[in-house]
This record gives sequence, C-alpha cells and structure tokens, in this order.
Amino acid sequence: MAIDDIGLWCELGKADAVLRPALFLDRDGVILADTNYVGRAEDVRMIDGVATAIARCNALRIPIVVVTNQSGIARGLYDWNGFAAVQAAMTAALAAAGAHLDGVLACAYHGEGSEPLRIADHAWRKPNPGMILAAAKGMNLDLTRSWIVGDKARDLAAGAAAGLAGGTLVTADERERREAGRLAGARFPVETAANPVAALAALVESGRLARQM
Repeated sequence: MAIDDIGLWCELGKADAVLRPALFLDRDGVILADTNYVGRAEDVRMIDGVATAIARCNALRIPIVVVTNQSGIARGLYDWNGFAAVQAAMTAALAAAGAHLDGVLACAYHGEGSEPLRIADHAWRKPNPGMILAAAKGMNLDLTRSWIVGDKARDLAAGAAAGLAGGTLVTADERERREAGRLAGARFPVETAANPVAALAALVESGRLARQM
C-alpha cells in the first residue's frame, strides 16, 4: 500500500485472504526505550525481552503492526532518513531474536511543526485512528478482534476510535493511567501491564488474540 504524502510512512505486508486479528504496537516506549525523539540508529535501545515476545506472536501468525507518531520530523529534529535508519536498526535487532514486524505506519504531522508538516489534527496522528484503519484496509485485518499496546493514553484512544477489541497501557505515569481509564468500557476494555513483555504475554495466554494457524 503506497502512500504519496510527505508526512506519512506506510509499509504493509501482504493481505491475507482470510480476515484476521492483529496486534498494534506503539514504537517508542513499547519496542524501543523512549529516549526522547529517537531519530538516529545509534539511539536505538530495544526494551529487554520485547523481541522474544514479538517472536512468540509471530510464531502464532499474529500480524504485528507498528503505529507511531513522529512529531520529531515535523519539529525538524530528524528527517525520514533518520526514521529509516532507526527502523533498520530495530528490524535487525528483532531479526536477531527471530522476530519481525508485518507493518509499520508513521505520522509526522504535528500542530507545532514547521510547514508543510504543521497540521494539528491529522487523521493519521494518534489519538485519531487513521494509521490503524489504513493498515486494516491494506492487510485485510479484523479490527473487532484486534488489540493495541501503547505507553500513552492517545495510543489506546486511537484503538478505541478504530473499533479495536481493547488496549493495554504500559506505563507507571498516573496521569496517562487516568486518561486511559476514561476510555474503558464494555466495548473497549483497558488493561495495564508493568512492561510490554508482560503485556504481550498476557494477551497470548489469555487468548485475546486468537491463534492463527
């Protein structure tokens, strides 16, 4: 699925003939340690154990799709070349653990960015659901059985807006926990976990993500 847009990044795996659930992950704070605007390969720090946890989901044929806001590009802190370098370093680290991502979508637009990326409420920027909806269209994903894991309430808000089955928040920040809690309901349960590894393990072991064989 090609996106001809200066502020968007979209890499998607092939669509499956069968509608299937997916696991959506934020990047910084879930896969990579959030060191504040990760825009260089040398800044990449994988969160301990997360590559192995993703490999476990890969083995169950659960599509793993990253959806990440990248306001650092709009703010001029790095560019898409820097983003690509980070992606390459992260992909290599995942591969070393036998893991891979099935899709990566990113939105650089931000209200405090520089033109032409100065857009405050772009449809792809979380908490809006645009990245998730684009992935679902391009990969034939069943959003009603899919889940999102993030470290910000806006990650889960995007999932709720897209009609996902629920979301898991991985942060100790009380403000983020309160905001995420306001999203919780019968249609969109909100869970918390101490870290991304625990979050993925709980999702697999609880059966919230159906085994795709």
